Amino acid sequence: MRNKSYHCQALNCSQHAPSIQTYLSNLSEPDRIICDWLFEILNRELPMAESKIWHRHPVWFIQGNPIVGFSKQKKGIRLMFWSGADFEEEALHVRGNKFKDASIFYTEISEVNPTALTKWLQKAIIIQWDYKNIVKRKGKLERIIT
Repeated sequence: MRNKSYHCQALNCSQHAPSIQTYLSNLSEPDRIICDWLFEILNRELPMAESKIWHRHPVWFIQGNPIVGFSKQKKGIRLMFWSGADFEEEALHVRGNKFKDASIFYTEISEVNPTALTKWLQKAIIIQWDYKNIVKRKGKLERIIT
């Protein structure tokens, strides 16, 4: 049986994958307002990044490595930084010890602090763990030196 990535390459799934705009348009009005604002800031502050829907959520990548993304969850809109545990930011909550992610939840637009978000995005460019090759390394994360 062919693996999923081969199947997607053969079918050119990128043409069939939903866009971030489609993701945003399917959100409720309050959630869409938050996500539209996050989308604008992430695109402005990460011009070198590729953005796409990955695991059903908008994610920004630098050289194939996931950096930041957001998703709708029960607690609100989750903004997740894949290497955020090392940012040393009190507002970002670390979820576990195995990976290096950290997140913040928003339930209304007034909670989004553009200054803090810009600072976190600058750290996300510099502080990166290699999630791109985690499978190849059998679950072991290595720090990327930028």
